[in-house]
Amino acid sequence: MPGNKYTENSGVLNTRVGRLLRERELRRNNRIPPSNNNNRPIEINDHNHASEQHYSEVGADRAPNGRHINSSNGRPTKQRLLVVANRLPVSAVRRGEDSWSLEISAGGLVSALLGVKDFEARWIGWAGVNVPDEIGQRALTRALAEKRCIPVFLDEEIVHQYYNGYCNNILWPLFHYLGLPQEDRLATTRSFQSQFTAYKKANQMFADVVNSHYQEGDVVWCHDYHLMFLPKCLKEHNSDMKVGWFLHTPFPSSEIHRTLPSRSELLRSVLAADLVGFHTYDYARHFVSACTRILGLEGTPDGVEDQERLTRVAA
Repeated sequence: MPGNKYTENSGVLNTRVGRLLRERELRRNNRIPPSNNNNRPIEINDHNHASEQHYSEVGADRAPNGRHINSSNGRPTKQRLLVVANRLPVSAVRRGEDSWSLEISAGGLVSALLGVKDFEARWIGWAGVNVPDEIGQRALTRALAEKRCIPVFLDEEIVHQYYNGYCNNILWPLFHYLGLPQEDRLATTRSFQSQFTAYKKANQMFADVVNSHYQEGDVVWCHDYHLMFLPKCLKEHNSDMKVGWFLHTPFPSSEIHRTLPSRSELLRSVLAADLVGFHTYDYARHFVSACTRILGLEGTPDGVEDQERLTRVAA
């Protein structure tokens, strides 16, 4: 889309948040006058810099350059960014009972995060392999730690129902305007219910790993349609956690989204995030429209309001 600056591999965090944090450091040192951000309206627009303020509000507000002060030695440390995605940016191959080889995977999001310097990034996700034994899990966890990755261990049945089922058989086709699977209604209902249950269970498993590694002040950045329940799971555990969610596919019109049986539950789960991001203005507009037409909530220039709580929406 012409003028769209928020593509998957654009390195938004490295450039815009970096500039914002540097500006904040200068302001705290009284080297530049404070800007009137509080009185500036924010619009869901792909030609402005609204996401700079959005990402600062999601959690980059504790120390200059995104750093925290280490209480033990008084030295600044980088703020941590927990990136949560279905797959880790590595491919794991088992070489023995307690031995693994890892290879970095290619991808736009991976490339973008390689340029992030103002945050200490940790990546949480599934390693793409079934590891049923504790010895293998411990060994893989140690190997991934060297790559700053944290595994979520999903068994084969969960992967089949959650990933191959609900994610790829239900959500992906619907979000790309292909509609729901054309099957016998009763069979579809049974299949849908089991896949949806597995989807929620998998999202809770991701949340459990995030919660076990979360430290106060961390920013949690959730990705894609695989983890639409994750913001709600995280906020129910810790309402002060700063959570963002970004969709890497189109978001369909409200008329299409309305055909999804779990439409309301998914929308409310995403709205638990502090910031919701999309590739284009149209996708952001479709999301806000779905929240107003399906949930009866109020759409504003900033995002979506629900009982005086605002979820910011950016394109």
